[in-house]
Amino acid sequence: MLENILSFFFGGFFGFVSLLISAVLYFLPTIIALAGHRRNTLSIFLLNLLLGWTFIGWVVALVWSVKK
Repeated sequence: MLENILSFFFGGFFGFVSLLISAVLYFLPTIIALAGHRRNTLSIFLLNLLLGWTFIGWVVALVWSVKK
């Protein structure tokens, strides 16, 4: 039963859209840094990529990307 539910949600178009939205939210600090032409965009990207999963790293990257 659970396998059928998981395959429904993550098996097709809905799974692709969910993955896309998750990736955009995860890399939101990097996207903001790119849009704002920040000098440290590569550093923000690396922090986001390597420590974004800890949420604290994601928040630090987000604050760094919006800071002037």
